Amino acid sequence: MGWYSRRLFLQVGGVAALGALLSGRSSAGARAVGAAPEGAFEVLRRRWRDVSVGAGFDAAREPYRSRLADFGAKAVAYGDAMEPAAGSLWRDQPFPSFVATPGRLRAMARAYVLPGTGVTGDAGLAATVAAGVDHYRRLVYAAGAEPYGNWWHWRIGVPGKLLDAALLIGPHLGDARRDALRDAVDHFVPESVLDHYSDKSTGANRVDLCVVTLLRAMLTSDPGRAARAVAALSPVFPYVTEGDGFYRDGSFIQHTTVPYQGAYGVSLLSGVATLLAVLRGTPWEVADPNRQVVFDAVERSFAPFVHDGFCMDLVRGRGVARTPYGDHERGREIAAAVLLLGESASGEERARWRGMVKGWALRDTERPMLTAAESSDLAFHARLAAILDDDTVPASAEPPGHRLMTMSARAVHRRPGWCAALSMASHRVGHYEHGNGENLRGWHTGSGMLYWWAGGHGAQYSDSFWTTVDPYRLPGTTVSTLRLPDGAGEGWGDTCPPGRWVGGATDGVYATVGQHLNGLESTMEAFKSWFFLDDAVVCLGAGITGADGVPVETIVDNRRTDALLTVDEREGWAHLDGHGGYVLLACPRLRTLREERTGPGSVTRSYATLWLDHGADPVSASYAYVLLPGAGRAGTRARATAAGWVRVLDNTARRQGVHVPSLGITAVNFWHAGTSTGTSGRTNGDGDLSDGNDGPSARNNGASGGDAGAWGENDDPSGRDGGGAGALTASAPCAVLVREQGDGIATLTVSDPRRTLDELTVTWHRPVTAVLLRDPHLTAATTGPELTLTFERLADQSGTAKTITVRTV
Repeated sequence: MGWYSRRLFLQVGGVAALGALLSGRSSAGARAVGAAPEGAFEVLRRRWRDVSVGAGFDAAREPYRSRLADFGAKAVAYGDAMEPAAGSLWRDQPFPSFVATPGRLRAMARAYVLPGTGVTGDAGLAATVAAGVDHYRRLVYAAGAEPYGNWWHWRIGVPGKLLDAALLIGPHLGDARRDALRDAVDHFVPESVLDHYSDKSTGANRVDLCVVTLLRAMLTSDPGRAARAVAALSPVFPYVTEGDGFYRDGSFIQHTTVPYQGAYGVSLLSGVATLLAVLRGTPWEVADPNRQVVFDAVERSFAPFVHDGFCMDLVRGRGVARTPYGDHERGREIAAAVLLLGESASGEERARWRGMVKGWALRDTERPMLTAAESSDLAFHARLAAILDDDTVPASAEPPGHRLMTMSARAVHRRPGWCAALSMASHRVGHYEHGNGENLRGWHTGSGMLYWWAGGHGAQYSDSFWTTVDPYRLPGTTVSTLRLPDGAGEGWGDTCPPGRWVGGATDGVYATVGQHLNGLESTMEAFKSWFFLDDAVVCLGAGITGADGVPVETIVDNRRTDALLTVDEREGWAHLDGHGGYVLLACPRLRTLREERTGPGSVTRSYATLWLDHGADPVSASYAYVLLPGAGRAGTRARATAAGWVRVLDNTARRQGVHVPSLGITAVNFWHAGTSTGTSGRTNGDGDLSDGNDGPSARNNGASGGDAGAWGENDDPSGRDGGGAGALTASAPCAVLVREQGDGIATLTVSDPRRTLDELTVTWHRPVTAVLLRDPHLTAATTGPELTLTFERLADQSGTAKTITVRTV
């Protein structure tokens, strides 16, 4: 027994009891196995061990040899410290200890089955695990006990770990303890939790419940339970149009209103990958053809939010502030799940995914993926190492382009050298999620937070950002400075504002995105638009109104940096060395602040904040500025002094639009029906005014109220007086992106972000000779001196854009 204490040995029950534990006699188990093909459950248990613990690596080689020795040493230490008592199994973990105690037991069981740990196959270690599982089961997780606190611990977290540990030590648990654990699991996780796909049994939670049910089936060789676990998985696969699950546009929602690829989503992906791998080739193999939805989600739902190996925070819900570099940890989990899922995918999918993961790993220099995997997942480490060493697997770059997921109010824009992501809130997507005491000050993450990364800044939001940043000044947001209590609004993401116009139109390369913003627990209202281009994001705000008795601010940026900040008020630009630049088109005076901010644990970080003060209780305030990620100081100044490179057509509470001559882009977000007239800074014919000069940031090369000639604007809606941008007219609120390609071909991309339109007519006041490529929802098209398009049933399209290709004169 060596390092196992005599007291623990006596508690196991002496030599006779230990002999019974080691004998592996199980008449009930034998009868259950008899109901399934011979050896089927042995295959399942072996597969589970290989998939969950790890296989396919040489235990005698580094880094595996050292890590396995570490696992063994930790298991020994846990065994030495175990002191079963009425209120604990370890002194430092008083009951219920939902996470640590079951986690330690599982870690010990894994050391028992892993090779090279020094305690591989050690019967004494297995007996200690068995005693610990039973002690916890009797005093905490007992059949008949009343659950309290978070339901997840009782139905998923605790049973998953206890069953895992029990399966790994196999017959050492003994019949009586096995049956008692079975009864406890059946008490807290009855089969009825799988009867209906609703409430807490959807999405990732449903997959986890299926995993627990399969583990329970393996524990007692119960073929009925195994079949139940597989059948209950099917509701997870189909696309959804509301609530939890995958949407056709790539969105993934959990908790009804929270975009969650970076937590619950990866749990679902990992769970499905594990089930497919364990069940493959058995009588319970998952054959549902809808499982392809999960395969498609790898590139449709997850990859867009993985940047240089880390998972962006805008799909991580309340978990963003748990630990520094948690985004890199979630990125590794996604990568591991993708490689495991690849073993059940087609050859083409597997090849693409291997190249994609290899690219992530090579670009993650902040927290190198392979090194980090050594201490967390040896099976993933082995798979990843094999890919990195395989010259026949090319490392894939992140594909440039734009992904707009309207159903989750999220957008990601990639161009060479930089990446940006946008987080919004809508009538169906909450401002933020808090729960279990987490993320209590994430109030404004849905108020148009604009994340961006230039080269070398992969840790911008990773390194203690969320615990040190000013929560009222998140980059890109427009907020009332009204002080909010921790955990303002309902918990678990139930913080949806009333605004329906949230989304936009993208042709896959460029995009116009907008948000009708209502502040969280404030009277503030704003109309915000972002136009995503090759090397810039044009940011417009209008109709900014509030009556909270406090100032309203727009945060141009808030970077975690101590880099040199240069502001040129005369020419209207600012620059952060090594980060990027800002061109101020029509704004209140730019305010700046350099500060050190300290969070929990005395962690201190430096910040450079740039913001616009719209004053207390503003009425129809506005702004217009341009973000230039990665730009140098000279490039920023050149863009600021280049007249006419971007033309603000409208910036009001009725419409916001721009024209970019060099790209042939005209884009307008119509908050109301009307015509985009291109009258920046002047009365636009419907009663709204854009912002006038109110400080040195408003200039005549892009300012409201400036010289119209500097803009190349035109009052002729045909766009034929030299301005170049044909005006756009819409019969109802919508988003329109026109892109002229310079060869007589143009595309018009149209969407209904509110998802309410039975019919929409859009007119482009430019001569068009023919419609070359239609969409099924286009019911009428008139060409000639101007183009008129009529769409029907856009309300059924979840805000997805429709693209029409035409030939111009």
